[in-house]
Amino acid sequence: MSNTKKLKFFIVDDDPFSRMLYNQHLLNMGYKNNVLLDNGIDCINKLELEPDIIFLDYDMQPINGLEVLKKVKESKSDIFILIISQHKDKQIVLDSFKHGAFDYIVKGDHDLEMISTAVNKIISTREQSYEHEMMIA
Repeated sequence: MSNTKKLKFFIVDDDPFSRMLYNQHLLNMGYKNNVLLDNGIDCINKLELEPDIIFLDYDMQPINGLEVLKKVKESKSDIFILIISQHKDKQIVLDSFKHGAFDYIVKGDHDLEMISTAVNKIISTREQSYEHEMMIA
Protein backbone atom coordinates (compact mmCIF):
# COMPACT_ATOMS: atom_id res chain seq x y z
CA MET A 1 0.00 0.00 0.00
CA SER A 2 1.16 3.55 -0.61
CA ASN A 3 2.94 5.44 2.14
CA THR A 4 0.31 6.84 4.51
CA LYS A 5 2.45 9.91 5.20
CA LYS A 6 1.63 10.98 1.64
CA LEU A 7 -2.06 11.35 2.44
CA LYS A 8 -3.48 14.66 1.24
CA PHE A 9 -5.49 16.67 3.75
CA PHE A 10 -7.82 19.61 3.21
CA ILE A 11 -8.27 21.79 6.29
CA VAL A 12 -11.41 23.86 5.69
CA ASP A 13 -12.17 26.41 8.39
CA ASP A 14 -12.97 30.12 8.30
CA ASP A 15 -11.00 30.61 11.53
CA PRO A 16 -7.31 31.16 10.67
CA PHE A 17 -6.18 30.03 14.15
CA SER A 18 -7.96 26.68 13.78
CA ARG A 19 -6.55 26.15 10.27
CA MET A 20 -3.01 26.80 11.47
CA LEU A 21 -3.44 24.72 14.64
CA TYR A 22 -4.71 21.67 12.74
CA ASN A 23 -2.08 22.11 10.04
CA GLN A 24 0.70 22.26 12.64
CA HIS A 25 -0.70 19.18 14.35
CA LEU A 26 -0.65 17.27 11.05
CA LEU A 27 2.90 18.46 10.37
CA ASN A 28 3.91 17.21 13.82
CA MET A 29 2.33 13.84 12.93
CA GLY A 30 4.44 13.74 9.75
CA TYR A 31 1.75 14.75 7.23
CA LYS A 32 3.03 17.48 4.96
CA ASN A 33 0.57 17.38 2.05
CA ASN A 34 -1.98 19.78 3.53
CA VAL A 35 -4.16 22.32 1.73
CA LEU A 36 -5.66 25.09 3.88
CA LEU A 37 -8.95 26.64 2.75
CA ASP A 38 -11.11 29.25 4.43
CA ASN A 39 -14.53 28.33 3.00
CA GLY A 40 -16.56 25.42 1.70
CA ILE A 41 -16.92 26.69 -1.84
CA ASP A 42 -13.13 26.62 -2.32
CA CYS A 43 -13.14 23.08 -0.92
CA ILE A 44 -15.73 21.94 -3.45
CA ASN A 45 -13.96 23.74 -6.30
CA LYS A 46 -10.59 22.13 -5.46
CA LEU A 47 -11.72 18.51 -5.23
CA GLU A 48 -9.72 17.79 -8.40
CA LEU A 49 -6.66 17.96 -6.09
CA GLU A 50 -8.01 14.63 -4.73
CA PRO A 51 -7.79 14.96 -0.96
CA ASP A 52 -7.86 11.75 1.06
CA ILE A 53 -9.13 13.38 4.24
CA ILE A 54 -11.01 16.65 4.80
CA PHE A 55 -11.20 18.46 8.13
CA LEU A 56 -14.38 20.49 7.78
CA ASP A 57 -15.72 23.19 10.08
CA TYR A 58 -19.50 23.26 10.41
CA ASP A 59 -20.16 26.96 10.95
CA MET A 60 -18.94 28.72 7.78
CA GLN A 61 -20.33 31.11 5.20
CA PRO A 62 -21.60 31.24 2.48
CA ILE A 63 -22.45 27.55 2.94
CA ASN A 64 -22.08 25.51 6.11
CA GLY A 65 -20.04 22.37 6.58
CA LEU A 66 -23.05 20.07 6.30
CA GLU A 67 -23.82 21.41 2.82
CA VAL A 68 -20.17 21.00 1.85
CA LEU A 69 -20.20 17.44 3.22
CA LYS A 70 -23.24 16.56 1.08
CA LYS A 71 -21.69 18.02 -2.09
CA VAL A 72 -18.32 16.34 -1.54
CA LYS A 73 -19.94 12.95 -0.89
CA GLU A 74 -22.10 13.31 -4.05
CA SER A 75 -19.02 13.60 -6.25
CA LYS A 76 -16.28 11.82 -4.26
CA SER A 77 -17.78 9.31 -1.85
CA ASP A 78 -14.40 7.78 -0.94
CA ILE A 79 -13.06 10.92 0.78
CA PHE A 80 -12.97 10.68 4.58
CA ILE A 81 -14.50 13.76 6.20
CA LEU A 82 -14.07 14.82 9.81
CA ILE A 83 -16.41 17.55 10.97
CA ILE A 84 -14.55 19.67 13.53
CA SER A 85 -16.85 22.22 15.09
CA GLN A 86 -17.64 24.10 18.26
CA HIS A 87 -21.29 23.00 17.93
CA LYS A 88 -22.44 20.30 20.33
CA ASP A 89 -25.98 20.15 18.91
CA LYS A 90 -26.94 16.47 18.69
CA GLN A 91 -28.99 17.04 15.54
CA ILE A 92 -25.98 18.52 13.73
CA VAL A 93 -23.89 15.54 14.85
CA LEU A 94 -26.54 13.06 13.68
CA ASP A 95 -26.98 14.86 10.35
CA SER A 96 -23.21 14.82 9.81
CA PHE A 97 -23.04 11.06 10.26
CA LYS A 98 -26.19 10.56 8.20
CA HIS A 99 -24.55 12.32 5.26
CA GLY A 100 -21.28 10.43 5.46
CA ALA A 101 -18.96 12.08 7.99
CA PHE A 102 -16.37 9.65 9.34
CA ASP A 103 -16.25 11.44 12.70
CA TYR A 104 -17.44 14.54 14.53
CA ILE A 105 -14.97 16.33 16.78
CA VAL A 106 -15.89 19.20 19.09
CA LYS A 107 -13.33 22.01 19.10
CA GLY A 108 -11.64 22.48 22.43
CA ASP A 109 -12.65 19.06 23.79
CA HIS A 110 -9.26 17.37 23.33
CA ASP A 111 -9.60 18.03 19.60
CA LEU A 112 -5.95 17.39 18.72
CA GLU A 113 -6.00 14.04 20.49
CA MET A 114 -9.30 13.19 18.79
CA ILE A 115 -7.85 14.18 15.40
CA SER A 116 -4.89 11.83 15.93
CA THR A 117 -7.22 9.00 16.89
CA ALA A 118 -9.53 9.61 13.91
CA VAL A 119 -6.63 9.79 11.41
CA ASN A 120 -5.25 6.51 12.77
CA LYS A 121 -8.71 4.91 12.43
CA ILE A 122 -8.93 6.14 8.83
CA ILE A 123 -5.53 4.66 8.03
CA SER A 124 -6.58 1.35 9.57
CA THR A 125 -9.86 1.40 7.62
CA ARG A 126 -8.01 2.13 4.37
CA GLU A 127 -5.52 -0.69 5.01
CA GLN A 128 -8.30 -3.18 5.77
CA SER A 129 -10.13 -2.15 2.62
CA TYR A 130 -6.93 -2.52 0.58
CA GLU A 131 -6.22 -5.97 2.04
CA HIS A 132 -9.80 -7.03 1.32
CA GLU A 133 -9.47 -5.87 -2.31
CA MET A 134 -6.22 -7.81 -2.67
CA MET A 135 -7.87 -11.01 -1.35
CA ILE A 136 -10.72 -10.65 -3.86
CA ALA A 137 -8.44 -9.90 -6.83
